Amino acid sequence: MVDEIDPSRRAFFRRAAGKAAEKVVEHAQAKIEARATRWIRPPFALPELEFILACTRCGDCIEACPHEVLFPLAASFGADVASTAALDVLNGGCHLCEDWPCVTACEPDALIFPPDNQTEIPSGKRLFPKLAHAEIISTECLPYQGPECGACEGSCPVPDALVWQATKPTINMAYCVGCGLCREACIANPPAIMVQSLNKNKHE
Repeated sequence: MVDEIDPSRRAFFRRAAGKAAEKVVEHAQAKIEARATRWIRPPFALPELEFILACTRCGDCIEACPHEVLFPLAASFGADVASTAALDVLNGGCHLCEDWPCVTACEPDALIFPPDNQTEIPSGKRLFPKLAHAEIISTECLPYQGPECGACEGSCPVPDALVWQATKPTINMAYCVGCGLCREACIANPPAIMVQSLNKNKHE
């Protein structure tokens, strides 16, 4: 005769198994995010682990980008991320297109707009996704060294994200989404604006 397991014990084992599974997923997520500091995903991308699982590597979002700033990751980054889309902020920037063609082209919903009930957008404002972390390198920025510049003035499509203190540009982190257009406009060599993955600060 097979001993019956007490319902309370059965519930305990289920909870334990559930917690163990959660830990495995958390560990995998942390490992994947640590590696993802090397690239930046397109607008409205799912969290890295979910993005990798959802993306079919079809390339539709890359083809849909009118400014050609999306590219497929090389196989050298790993077989699991090979051919998934990334944003090229070294040679350009995301123009934050009003109709978001890359997002609308993504049928598997690896790029997906958040539900309306999860967004709070002031009247008359656009929803901008947080793409990356941008920072001005004052030792490279010309106005911080003396000469006037202003090359990046007018390059930012996000209101109040790139502001000026006298002749010096400043990034307002509360509004900046890390699109990289100010970096693209910068005439310093190397560019005086650093754009990094949002995952970088999590794993330093």
